[in-house]
Amino acid sequence: MMTGERERQLIEAADLLLDARRTGVPIEDLPEALQPKNMDEAYALQDRIAEAYGAIGGWKIGAPSAEAEPLFAPMPLAWVARDGAVIGGVRRYRGLEAEIAFLIGEDLPPRATQYSRDEVATAIASCHPAIEVIESGLADPLKAARMSMLGDLQMHGGFVYGPAVADWKKIDFKAEHVMIAVDGAVRVERTGSNTSGDLMRLLPWLANEGAARTGGLKAGQWVTTGSWTGVTSAVPGSTANVKFSVAGEVHLRFE
Repeated sequence: MMTGERERQLIEAADLLLDARRTGVPIEDLPEALQPKNMDEAYALQDRIAEAYGAIGGWKIGAPSAEAEPLFAPMPLAWVARDGAVIGGVRRYRGLEAEIAFLIGEDLPPRATQYSRDEVATAIASCHPAIEVIESGLADPLKAARMSMLGDLQMHGGFVYGPAVADWKKIDFKAEHVMIAVDGAVRVERTGSNTSGDLMRLLPWLANEGAARTGGLKAGQWVTTGSWTGVTSAVPGSTANVKFSVAGEVHLRFE
């Protein structure tokens, strides 16, 4: 149970990171006393930051390996955009990750019996290529304390989805090839490179183990399932193109 003093400290941490994101003036790290001490506190910090941006449009989820427990963070609805979006506002990091995302078509409310993989797949309305935009209030989030980085929305800064792909259930994601280019120059090409191994394991996990926090997945929400390419950097005015061999293409441009 979190004490009132600890809640105050996490509110202070959220304010520091929100100010850094909104002004584009990053901090090196949260003061040690304000850093989350575990994932429960990191998730509480995420929720406080996300609340400042309004409604939740979905969730980012991933895992660093096929064996690792997934980690997830809210995606503000205000940051969800269609293919070809122009990404403006205060931007400093301008990171890009190629991802596969799913639009939830049916509510999956919390329940005592766990959802099966097939039940979750049936609730998916469509599958899309996507770009997650990476931003942070931390000067170098990968050099800051890990819990600070995770608490700062796991570096989430935007989400752009491409057209729905037909017959997505037939895609062999372990054989899927992906390319990301910035200003016409190919930066990364990989095959079967989602770090979670079987990316489809992530959605049932979110529907089940994540339900206490999410309140259940809801129709109209997005779930994006982790990077295939690592973080690729862009600059003001850059255009980015992600192309999957079967799952299609998605594009964006930074102001």
